[in-house]
Amino acid sequence: MNTFHRRHFLKTMGLSAATLPFIVGLPSLGLAAPARPRQRLIILFSPNGTIPSRFWPEEIGPDFKLTEILSPLEPFKDRVLTLQGVSNKVRGDGDNHMRGMSCLLTGIELFPGNIQGGSDTPSGWASGISIDQELKNFFQGREETRTRFGSLEFGVGVTDRADPWTRMSYAGPNKPIAPVSDPYQMYEKLYGQMKDKANLGSVLEGVREDLKKVRKLISPEDRKMLEEHEALVRQMERELAEAGRKPLKVPPPTMELGVADQNDNVPRLSRMQIDLLVNSFVNDMARVATLQYTKSVGMARMKWLEITDGHHALSHEPDKNDEAATKLTKINRWFCGELRYLVEKLASTPEPGGDGKMLDHTLIVWTNELGKGNSHTLDNIPFVLVGGGFGFQMGRSMRFEKAAHNRLHLALAHAVGHRLESFGKPSLCDGGPLRLG
Repeated sequence: MNTFHRRHFLKTMGLSAATLPFIVGLPSLGLAAPARPRQRLIILFSPNGTIPSRFWPEEIGPDFKLTEILSPLEPFKDRVLTLQGVSNKVRGDGDNHMRGMSCLLTGIELFPGNIQGGSDTPSGWASGISIDQELKNFFQGREETRTRFGSLEFGVGVTDRADPWTRMSYAGPNKPIAPVSDPYQMYEKLYGQMKDKANLGSVLEGVREDLKKVRKLISPEDRKMLEEHEALVRQMERELAEAGRKPLKVPPPTMELGVADQNDNVPRLSRMQIDLLVNSFVNDMARVATLQYTKSVGMARMKWLEITDGHHALSHEPDKNDEAATKLTKINRWFCGELRYLVEKLASTPEPGGDGKMLDHTLIVWTNELGKGNSHTLDNIPFVLVGGGFGFQMGRSMRFEKAAHNRLHLALAHAVGHRLESFGKPSLCDGGPLRLG
């Protein structure tokens, strides 16, 4: 029932508007808003910028041609939306690789710190939450969209080093989230059997009670930290409960054994992680996921493409170096091929308990920390959307005039019903959400 009908009902029954929140969920009255179709978000990251002339379509609108880099998506062209002219306008401490990576999903400045990059000013971590985690929290705050994990952070070839070049997801200010780059570790997280669930649950209960006792003995400043620990205990208890309550809709994928987490295995690791990601969505373990390939300043050597140069070093070559441009095109086209594999998996998997395929209810955002590697520009950041479920008009090429990427994040939030007025740095949200409908 829409807002008008609800008001009519209140008027007819002689009820005050204040009563509506208490009766709207009663099924027999028929006042509840229709359930929103299932929505999922995947953010896929590849590093070191792109070759703009070989990435962006020349045409605007529905009659566009996919470029050499985007050509793997040809079978899904009607589900593709390219967003040229979206810029990361966040400034402040750190170099463009650091801000390109750690401000990509947060849309806000880095804290001052002691991590020195290629600029005069060192920096620390991002000073705000990332959009994937913001949407995760929104989904987890509602019973009908709550899942076991909320979000899952996958990595492919991500180094163990933790710094602003390696982290794009943030649970909050100064709270980077490390992607899980080992598929066997992710498998254990998703499907590992806890033989001592009952015992662990008992331990957590004891910890929770002990923390309550400690609360009385500490300062107000320390209580904030203690509250974070208490929240972690509650989260672990919820995950234990969810793991035992929800049977798997489909069994875990079969994992190839003995694939080491190293450079030459990146193609195999990529497919393993994508298979796990899609399987976790089928089993409704999360509604939000990130898939991060290497990192900003990533030096992967794509030997499977017969390229022995480091990716980052190649991205610094001048435009006149045709050989480097050809190699970079090949690299970026490979990333697009992995995106296509993900799209194909979702397009061929029936929506669990619903109509259509999983791609109809899943939006993938493919992005990068730089618009162009050798100039380190934060303008014209690659943003390509594929899939459905968010109400955007797909099958188009769009072009903006240096629109702040904060506005894209707002559009994602509004599309799932999270009506934020701003996200990240408020002054970069002028104009509101990008109009993609």
